[in-house]
Amino acid sequence: MLGTMHAWQAIERGHEVVQIEREREARGASVRNFGLVWIGGRAGGDELDTALRARELWERIGADVPGIGFRPNGSLTVCRGAEEVAVAEAALALPDAAERGLKLLTPEEARGHNPALRGAFDAALWCERDGAVESRVALPALRERMAGSGRYTWLPGREVRDLLPAGTGVRDDHGQTHEGDLVVLCTGAWLSGLVRELAPALPVRRVRLQMMQTDPLDEALTTSVADGDSFRYYPAYAGTALEALRAAHPQAPVPTEHRMQLLMVQRLDGGLTIGDTHEYDEPFTFDVDSAPYTHLVEVAEALLGRPLPAVRRRWAGVYAQTVDTTRVVHREQVAPGTWLVTGPGGRGMTCSPAIAERTADTVGL
Repeated sequence: MLGTMHAWQAIERGHEVVQIEREREARGASVRNFGLVWIGGRAGGDELDTALRARELWERIGADVPGIGFRPNGSLTVCRGAEEVAVAEAALALPDAAERGLKLLTPEEARGHNPALRGAFDAALWCERDGAVESRVALPALRERMAGSGRYTWLPGREVRDLLPAGTGVRDDHGQTHEGDLVVLCTGAWLSGLVRELAPALPVRRVRLQMMQTDPLDEALTTSVADGDSFRYYPAYAGTALEALRAAHPQAPVPTEHRMQLLMVQRLDGGLTIGDTHEYDEPFTFDVDSAPYTHLVEVAEALLGRPLPAVRRRWAGVYAQTVDTTRVVHREQVAPGTWLVTGPGGRGMTCSPAIAERTADTVGL
């Protein structure tokens, strides 16, 4: 998605673009995610500014390309217990709470936004600015729209191996050269090979997650949903109230071991995408653990007050994250006319339109 949004920015500014991709279709973090445009928990300052700008761009792009499935559905972070409610109340005191669209709701008010939440809870933090897109279908829809410009070429199943002299283009693993005035390398979690040669001290780490998707739910989940554990992982909620929550209610062993929160969003076909976990220590295992899935099912069913549909898919994914997590992305000129852009972490789907816009402004497109 990050590379495609850079292509989108260049096309929008009147340029010709050749987009080269290793895979014939996306298989990494761009499709192994929730499709969330997530504003509420972002750190203040540059991260929030980037997310808010990206939210504007997503809405604009969604109007141009309905096939990406953008919807401004908002989110509810469900609070159970006085300590979680206190964290939500503290969020309302943030100086940018109004920009985030935050409001604390009673259970009855929350069900007014999302009637499917029939479980027991004490309050819910509403974030009006959150949205969602369909990550599995957005990329083909965006490419189709760019192809209509007559200035876009899509070359999948190729890997860039070398740069041409003086930033004049690249050579791929088919032995073909592609000339251009600017090269932007959006490599995702693929940080070896040419990336290592160009940036051997790259300040980026990889993170592995596990997620799942259910069969269609027979009713609408009208908002995205998070549980109170998400407060522990989003920087906006840091403070004394969160520390009190952690002291009074440490996470259970499974969510502690796997660094878990619950996020849940409904796909356009009715299925629910649910996750997730966080693993930081490489080498990552090749298989997935069952215990996190059991935990996610239990939490989701408690919030919905009903059994989940059957789980249709389970998967693991890996994304790249800047070591300094206060930075939204790592953007570096690695050779003449050549920029490397990687490491947005779990912010990639949310922030990619604004990251690409900033790259385009930085390089003077």
